Amino acid sequence: MQALLGLPGVREAVEDARTACTELRWHQALRRRIPEAAAESRVRGATATALLEGAEPAGSQGTVSLVRDLVRGAAAWPTEPDPVERVLKAAVQVTAATESATSAGLNSPAHLLAHLHLAAGADLLPPEQVGRPRLPGEGCSEFGDLGEPLPAEDLPERLNLVYDLLGTLRTGGSALAVAALVHAELVTVRPFVSGNGLVARALERVVHRVGGLDPTGVAVPELGHSQKVGADYRGALTAYGQGGTEGVRLWLLHCAEAVVTGAGAGTAIADSVLAGKLV
Repeated sequence: MQALLGLPGVREAVEDARTACTELRWHQALRRRIPEAAAESRVRGATATALLEGAEPAGSQGTVSLVRDLVRGAAAWPTEPDPVERVLKAAVQVTAATESATSAGLNSPAHLLAHLHLAAGADLLPPEQVGRPRLPGEGCSEFGDLGEPLPAEDLPERLNLVYDLLGTLRTGGSALAVAALVHAELVTVRPFVSGNGLVARALERVVHRVGGLDPTGVAVPELGHSQKVGADYRGALTAYGQGGTEGVRLWLLHCAEAVVTGAGAGTAIADSVLAGKLV
């Protein structure tokens, strides 16, 4: 881990992200109203992670407003959702599931991953494919531009590496670096038939919060990724997947920038909460 932080520009970028999150943590609105601000962060995060999956509902209502209404029950999910609506619902459900994740959950990372996939995959896959890695003979069509997913036979060994990586948080591992690496690993190997990106970004959010980078859970890292959609987000993931320290460096820099952007979004949320009006 220290070797990765020593790559050119990485330590400085991680420190900038940590500073941004620290400033957010001490926002006046978060002295008493963290739950309200964190709930709105999850609304913004769900919206952004859905957009990264290509799910932008048609209509005049803004997507953030629509998601907020769906989350609080002011609007109902369609009884026969189209593909975009199913992905949007999956994004809302998996982002909501991050709220219940605790540091103790990282002691059972396989269970945590299954919990997140149950939330993401419930409306995307048949029940028998939800909450578990792919079996031999099962493929994944997601992120095809990043290359072939890891064969199902090789998933247990690779996922054990992800679980070990999450375990480094208990011994002082950088929450930003750990979150970035597990995010990229899940997208690269694609352990599930569907929902890999949704789960990867949700797990990143969890690690930021329980790992102490953003303990209030008010930052919106998904927004940092979605504002770099296309060449930047997928390009950085592609660089990571191609191997080599330069690809890892580019991905870590991208994730650090996403955290800074997400902390800025969190500050805007806290400002709105303090003003008494969400926008």
